[in-house]
Amino acid sequence: MRKPVMRKPRASPSPPLTPPTPGEGKRGTEGYLGYLLRQAAAGYRNRLERALAGLDVTQPQFAVLTMAAAYPGLSNADLARLSLLTPQTVSVIVANLKRSGLLDSRPHAAHGRIQQLALTTRGQKILERCKEHVLALERKLSDGLSPQQERAVREWLVKVAVESASTD
Repeated sequence: MRKPVMRKPRASPSPPLTPPTPGEGKRGTEGYLGYLLRQAAAGYRNRLERALAGLDVTQPQFAVLTMAAAYPGLSNADLARLSLLTPQTVSVIVANLKRSGLLDSRPHAAHGRIQQLALTTRGQKILERCKEHVLALERKLSDGLSPQQERAVREWLVKVAVESASTD
């Protein structure tokens, strides 16, 4: 006679977990500040990409154009540092922006191998159109903040960036 086989009772399948949306659980006020900062940056970048899409400009291209306009004569390496992009990425972006007629370069007076970059007239016009979209997005971003609160947020973000740069 065979012994009956004892089987474990089957557990009913548990429902799949649904990840929390921004603002819930660890993605909310109880989450790590660093994670929340990154989450906010990713959300802002997505909104910025959508805002610039109609102008055929990406967020990294906007960053490079902005820094090249603010600091004419910079090299690719300088732009990479200021734009928070890798030198390889900036090289590709600069080549594309030059091909599109938005950036121009000239050799550095003392260091001929270094190319100094500046916006063309067309690049300045495109950047101005981009800024209109970005400023509208910035207004939405700061909506509901008093000037003092916005200033406090700006100061805190700069403090985080300065402290991070000094520990690298």
